[in-house]
Amino acid sequence: MFKLPTTATAPFCPSEVSGTVAVPDGIPFWKKVLRYAGPGLLVSVGYMDPGNWATAIQGGSQFGYDLLFVVVLSSLAAIVLQCLSARLGLVTGKDLAVHCREQYHPHAAKGLWVFAELSIVACDLAEVLGCALAFHLLLGVSLPAGVALTALDTLIVLGLKGKGFRQLEAIVLGLIATIGICLFAELALVKPDLHAVLAGVVPSLQKIADRDALYLAIGILGATVMPHNLYLHSSVVQTRVVRRGAGSGPGAAPGATARLQEAIGMSRIDTIVSLGLALFINGAILVLAAAAFHKPGGGNVMEIDQAYYLLAPVAGTALAAVLFGLALLASGQSSTFTGTIAGQVIMEGFLQLRIPCWQRRLITRGLALAPAMVGVLTLGDHAVGTMLVGSQVVLSLQLPFAMYPLIRLTGRRDLMGGFANAWWTAALSWCLFVVISCANMWMVWQAVGG
Repeated sequence: MFKLPTTATAPFCPSEVSGTVAVPDGIPFWKKVLRYAGPGLLVSVGYMDPGNWATAIQGGSQFGYDLLFVVVLSSLAAIVLQCLSARLGLVTGKDLAVHCREQYHPHAAKGLWVFAELSIVACDLAEVLGCALAFHLLLGVSLPAGVALTALDTLIVLGLKGKGFRQLEAIVLGLIATIGICLFAELALVKPDLHAVLAGVVPSLQKIADRDALYLAIGILGATVMPHNLYLHSSVVQTRVVRRGAGSGPGAAPGATARLQEAIGMSRIDTIVSLGLALFINGAILVLAAAAFHKPGGGNVMEIDQAYYLLAPVAGTALAAVLFGLALLASGQSSTFTGTIAGQVIMEGFLQLRIPCWQRRLITRGLALAPAMVGVLTLGDHAVGTMLVGSQVVLSLQLPFAMYPLIRLTGRRDLMGGFANAWWTAALSWCLFVVISCANMWMVWQAVGG
């Protein structure tokens, strides 16, 4: 059966889970849905981190509701890729990082590992900056002091030592609920134009014909579809213990195949619901920025801190700014938890190296703290938004290096058997790969001076 080791100590690391969630046969459908729910939530928080806030606020303030369709399409692309990731983990019992180590030349595998680690550091940089800014706005501390405070989240990891995976999922759900409640309360205060919101959901190439709009749309894409989350989902989905029976891989007995098919279906529900929630939150951020700051003849709000200070007069109450700061802090903390798990998945899968999870947290946070501190000290407080958007560009550049092996592996019948990608799934996945790769090349060309 799919079961992870249960002998180690901390809840965040796949080799250290202090328990898995059994899914016995014969229980009602709704109970099965609840037992499978959770891995999708852990993955979804990566799609609502401070980097997403930076791109969504800039998009809404500059272009109103026009880029809302980019948020929707990016989220749908993330759902497709995450469903592939979960299916790979369930069918093979191995995560994407392990497959890359086993299926590719050692030099190629090490290269993929380096790219994956870069994406985690870039994501953690966004979390450091987002939490530091939240501390600065809510507590009045300086940004460098806020950056230093983010180092304390390792103590949270130690405090949760020995807790189960379900407890972690509950904590993340609480943080997501905090983000959602704060944002939708703010939407009620600013009262967006619903007709304009619906118009913004309609895709249109004309809306991104402007060079700045296209660049920002690519940034939103990079912020939404995160490469390390593809490694993460293929691992954490295995915390659901599925009764597979002997020979349950490709060519397995009908009973085992049916159970596996059910597990894939339940995991797909979890993924779609969880990432749908992330879609609504990301959309809410852009809609909030568009409703509050995109005014004819008004200035564009380019930074998160400007949005915080201007929300109170726009909404007519200081509560709006406080809710904004709390939601920003919750987004950074929730992403911190799952980034730690992803880091350990990647390290164990590619290098077969296991270290205590608090040490992994300390290493990742240390690598992110240095550029964050240097940035705020040398560039000033208003550099946060620029650095946040830059971190999302880095994520976008790493994405094809995770997508390619995922699409190839899930399309192999010798590996996946009857669960290999159907032709239309393969066509859609490769189209996403081409679009994202071309978007990245356009960004590089622009940066070089094209």
